[in-house]
Amino acid sequence: MDFILSLLGTLPGAVAQGLVWGIMAIGVYITYKILDIADLTVDGSMVTGAAVCAMLTINGVNIWLAMLIATLVGMIAGLLTGVFHTALGIPAILSGILTQLILWSVNLKIMGKANQALPARDYPVIVTQLEKGKSILMLVLITAAVIGVLYWFFGTEIGASLRATGNNPGMSRAQGINTEWNKILGLMISNGIVALSGALLTQYLGLADINMGRGAIVIGLASVIIGGALFGKFCRNFAYRLACVALGGIVYYIVYQLVVFIGLDTDLLKMLSAIVVAVFLGVPHLKAKLMSGKKKKEAENHA
Repeated sequence: MDFILSLLGTLPGAVAQGLVWGIMAIGVYITYKILDIADLTVDGSMVTGAAVCAMLTINGVNIWLAMLIATLVGMIAGLLTGVFHTALGIPAILSGILTQLILWSVNLKIMGKANQALPARDYPVIVTQLEKGKSILMLVLITAAVIGVLYWFFGTEIGASLRATGNNPGMSRAQGINTEWNKILGLMISNGIVALSGALLTQYLGLADINMGRGAIVIGLASVIIGGALFGKFCRNFAYRLACVALGGIVYYIVYQLVVFIGLDTDLLKMLSAIVVAVFLGVPHLKAKLMSGKKKKEAENHA
């Protein structure tokens, strides 16, 4: 009983961090599911959002304005990746790596060192480990706002053209849609959301660190896949699918907390996450291959 009570006591922190990473996963969803791009920029743009928010807050800027500026700076990071990809013809995955490397130096210059403290007792942050209940409520409201804005945007003509670009670039170009601009726009929106999650994470943890975004793409993909696997049948429209992604982030961090609590080696968690992502990504291919083999065998039997 004591074990269960102790475990339940750790859940609020896991839910709060899961919501933060769930927002980041929504950004990953835009590039991965809508544009069909695995954007590695997020490992750097998340830290950029954290660094910008932390330094602005420390220097007396209103926390909401600091978060907005962090989001805009994240969009600039996405713009750079988009320019590398579209204007220079560099493959999307390599473009993300190049921007990530650039952001490593930029983030160090922004903070002036490898990490920067942002203690909640000294600065007016809106989410903090010291008040988990209030932080969870605020994060739920922010997540709902992000989902609401994205639901509205992707229902507009521009948003529809962006989705069309991801679904069928060739047909979109034939219809007169500027697919290159749409890719840039999608990358900007995605990394802006990722930077926003970084700004929230630095407030919650009370520090910004140069390594805090390492492996973010794996966590983002895991959240997208877990959310789809567990809640996919409830995802009837675009808003619900985004909510499922956020819930995937919560589930991921609850599992993470469980691993920590029962004393398993946390060094293996990212490896396990990568394996889970690989399995879920590979299942559709293996399933299609199996069905193809069955149809071929049935055709041979009929012949």
